[in-house]
Amino acid sequence: MSRIAYVNGRYLPLAAAQVRVEDRGFQFGDGVYEVVHLHRGRFTDEDKHLNRLGRSLGELRIPWPLSRAALGGIIREVVARNRLHANGLVYIQVTRGAARRDHVFPAATTRPTLVVTARTLAPYPRDVDAWATTIITGPDQRWDRCDIKTVNLLPNVLAKQAAREAGAFETAMVDGDGMITECASSNLWIVDERGQLRTRPLGHEILPGCTRAALAELLAGERVTLSETAFSLEELRRAREVFLTSATSFVRPVIRVDGTPVEDGKVGPITRRLFAAFARHVQGGLSNAA
Repeated sequence: MSRIAYVNGRYLPLAAAQVRVEDRGFQFGDGVYEVVHLHRGRFTDEDKHLNRLGRSLGELRIPWPLSRAALGGIIREVVARNRLHANGLVYIQVTRGAARRDHVFPAATTRPTLVVTARTLAPYPRDVDAWATTIITGPDQRWDRCDIKTVNLLPNVLAKQAAREAGAFETAMVDGDGMITECASSNLWIVDERGQLRTRPLGHEILPGCTRAALAELLAGERVTLSETAFSLEELRRAREVFLTSATSFVRPVIRVDGTPVEDGKVGPITRRLFAAFARHVQGGLSNAA
């Protein structure tokens, strides 16, 4: 079956879907996006993702292409037309629209471009030990507004490629002060030498991850306290436990950093508990039916 995409009011086979050459997303990277996980026909944290989409649009002064309710209907129609009854991902991309190439904003009457696509995804991981992965570290070369989920991802692409070439899954990015910001496509957490769970506080330096927020809400039920404090590269290397969160990584243990084992090189007890807690959230705590 051909995959189906939504582009500016039309549902089309993916091979036939297209946007104009002068679309500002293509010309300038002038757009934002979201990705929502679908588990057994239900969206994970849909409200959080649409809230973040609205925030990103607002920060770039791009109007909503249509109402939030209408977008929700389109998302569900794309899922239905692609027959995604099990596990998948839905991508939503909005640009400032197509106009004569010029750095300044086009006329206010320019309509934003909206593209929605969907694809299948492997089932949610069951085995936390098999889900464990490795990361490397490298410099953070992104712009100063990483809190906006824009389509400008070239530094992230280069960081992710560096990880791939090193045989790792992710690159943890280090700022000019030697502090960890986040990874190329995920937020980063540690359990430090004192046993304290930590992740960098929200700010312009990191993306406000929806999985990050959802997991933070689950911590009280797990009797785990969180310190939202930045940590250094050296603290990362000395951590007892390390894990990633994102819409596609969920809670993913890290057992090696730059080739060196984290603690004993096995998934730690807090990471193990939080992996299980988030799995319950995805499988039973959902309210946004597809």
